[in-house]
Amino acid sequence: MSLKSGHSGDETRSDSVGGDETVVEGEEGNVLSHIISQLKPGADLSKVVLPTFILEPRSMLERITNFMAHPENLLPISEIDDPVQRFISVVKFYLSGWHIRPPGVKKPLNPILGETFTCYWDYPDHTRGYYISEQTSHHPPKSSYFYMAPEHNIRIDGALKPRSKFLGNSAASMMEGVGVLRLMNRGEKDADSDAPRSFCTQPNMYARGILFGKMKYELGDHSYVRCPETGLIADVEFKTKGYFGGTYNAIGGVVRNEKTGETLYELSGMWSGEMIAKNVTVGGSGQKEVLFDATNAKHSPPQVRPMEEQDERESQKLWHSTAIAVKDRNHVLATDEKTKIEDRQREETAKRAELGQEWQPKLFRKVQGGPGGSEEGEEDLDWILNAQIDGPTPEAKVKQILAIAPILPGQTSSQSQPPQQSNGLTSQPSKASSHAPPQHQQPQTTSDLIDFGQASGPSEVLPQQQQHSPNQNLVQSQHMPQGLQEPMESDMGTPLKRQDTLTKEVDEFVDAEP
Repeated sequence: MSLKSGHSGDETRSDSVGGDETVVEGEEGNVLSHIISQLKPGADLSKVVLPTFILEPRSMLERITNFMAHPENLLPISEIDDPVQRFISVVKFYLSGWHIRPPGVKKPLNPILGETFTCYWDYPDHTRGYYISEQTSHHPPKSSYFYMAPEHNIRIDGALKPRSKFLGNSAASMMEGVGVLRLMNRGEKDADSDAPRSFCTQPNMYARGILFGKMKYELGDHSYVRCPETGLIADVEFKTKGYFGGTYNAIGGVVRNEKTGETLYELSGMWSGEMIAKNVTVGGSGQKEVLFDATNAKHSPPQVRPMEEQDERESQKLWHSTAIAVKDRNHVLATDEKTKIEDRQREETAKRAELGQEWQPKLFRKVQGGPGGSEEGEEDLDWILNAQIDGPTPEAKVKQILAIAPILPGQTSSQSQPPQQSNGLTSQPSKASSHAPPQHQQPQTTSDLIDFGQASGPSEVLPQQQQHSPNQNLVQSQHMPQGLQEPMESDMGTPLKRQDTLTKEVDEFVDAEP
């Protein structure tokens, strides 16, 4: 039986009455006093040990899926012809996910380096959406993700880079990063323009009253939805409650055309309730429409493969013991389980430093930004999926997606072949290779006594330190989930290479041509 991402988010709720408050008392207050001595105004919370009672029992990689949890607002966007109405639909989709949150004030678990999470949605029209994510940096934290609904011509690439700070009686998560929503069919339908992209930033998150009284969750500051192809931009302000006035969960903002300077809509309402768009154009007559009402909205959590099919570094399996302890309110056990994982990550980091290795993601590559780059203008993503999803049909795209990582129940790592990767040493993908279909390759380690020609270029003899270090295999195997190794096969005519462990001589074997 497959588990849903709601398994670790069953406590998620969307109501606004008391759903974003936590009363700190009893043992929790004593736990909280443990961190007060670590805190100074402006301190970086990534270096502070937080009590487990304020943890959400799921990883940040999984929490990102809230962004795609209202398919009824997302899937129709690509079929809207009018560019303004299409952009308003993007804004509607963007605003519809913020009400999804656990009760109280909860912080998701910080993903460890190389952690992955995949999932999928089954939609009422018998299509699917697919999601792949990986933690591509730990200090500073960076979560890279990819989503696609092939039949609906929608793709989202994103990076979330939270930066936490202590602000007296409040803690803030400054949510840096960007999500890029692409409508893959519009370049064909709108022949006079490029396929439109919508760049979405996020509001910052605040936990008020973390040292005494009731803890309160707030979203704050400005965020933007911007389409460079059409010049449309939505400036959305998530308003925090003032000391002497205001209300919780309010939003305001405008939609305007940057090319003409005209303001098209005014936005207002509550991100936890009803949100309104008012047409303020000359011919709009001040007409109002409800963009989204979160009051009784039901979101669609994704589905994931059963726990027994997951690899050790997949989010739900990796944090399973910690998540159970958090939900059971067993803070001592939760802290112990969480510490085990974090200690292992520190040991892996130390081993790589000792061997002079630079860690590389399995599923994502560096963005090719800058003038003339294939991802020009998308530099804030930092990393993007290391695969070409360009099949001529939705079915072909689905096949390409499922070849990257296991997503569906019954799918194993051996059936999904990760994109070409380096051997862990510093390397940058060439611009040419970023446009070619991914060469699914097993990362090089010293256990590869035979080179089956997976590398895109001439094979290299590993440095002597790598050939003889028993610890290197340990470090790299910890980053490769079980079952990722490909079958020992070779295409006809590809030379097989074997290195003698004593003489270091390399022998080549070539299959005879038929």
